[in-house]
Amino acid sequence: MMSKILITGASGNVGSYVAQYALQQGAQVKLAGRNVDRLHAQFGQDADCVNFDFTDASTFAAALADVDRVFLMRPPYLGKPQDLKPFIEAMAATGSMKLVSFLSLIGVEHNPVPPHHKIEKYIEQAGLPYCHIRPSFFMQNLSGVHAFEIKYFNRIVVPVKEARTSFIDAEDIGELTANVLVHPERHTNQAYAITGSEALNYEQVARILSDVLGRQITYANPAPRLSKQYWINVRGLDPEYSKVMGMLYMMTRMGTAKGTTDVFARVMGKATQTFRQFAEKNRDAWL
Repeated sequence: MMSKILITGASGNVGSYVAQYALQQGAQVKLAGRNVDRLHAQFGQDADCVNFDFTDASTFAAALADVDRVFLMRPPYLGKPQDLKPFIEAMAATGSMKLVSFLSLIGVEHNPVPPHHKIEKYIEQAGLPYCHIRPSFFMQNLSGVHAFEIKYFNRIVVPVKEARTSFIDAEDIGELTANVLVHPERHTNQAYAITGSEALNYEQVARILSDVLGRQITYANPAPRLSKQYWINVRGLDPEYSKVMGMLYMMTRMGTAKGTTDVFARVMGKATQTFRQFAEKNRDAWL
């Protein structure tokens, strides 16, 4: 009987929350990733975990067995949208998909540059029932990739000047996505642009972090070109990842991330978490 939800990127920021909330709602879940031991360590030895790699078609059949809904997440190391096309075609070939929920990007329907734009199109062209999740910037970017500078130098290094960002907690994204996958009939062929309830600039973010951490955090506001060189040459981040990150921040700089939506409240019947709540919950990331 096909009734499982396949969660790709299950050990990641959003995927782990999708899994957690889907399991809480009593759904049958299959966790997919390139490191099965890591998935078992995270979710327990009894969890249904499967070895899966978008670039290895031999892993598709086991991943899709008994599955009728999929959380699809593009791994950061795959820069080209066509890398996901074989798996999208494999999902369509099963003929049994009730919903594919792809973790996309806010505003991507108007912007063909990020890979997410083409991936959404591939899913739709394959005739799959879909619900694209288009979040704004994750609050976790500040507790993840940008935590280093905050922790060691009390600075936020993001090249967006005074532009505002409607940050959202990855936990809220995961909770909404789990709800979508557990009730596919309510969300078929939808696209949800989800943001937090407030849009902050990085001076405001720095003030909140200063408050929560009890020390002065400042916003460095570097030039985009210097940021990219810094991420690659000093931090040692992957050049492709740094390029995509630079592109997203360039869009933010132009004002594309400042809008807020009430989609989360409409779907979930409650408010999103604020940046202050997130900072208090994740203090340890910057200590």
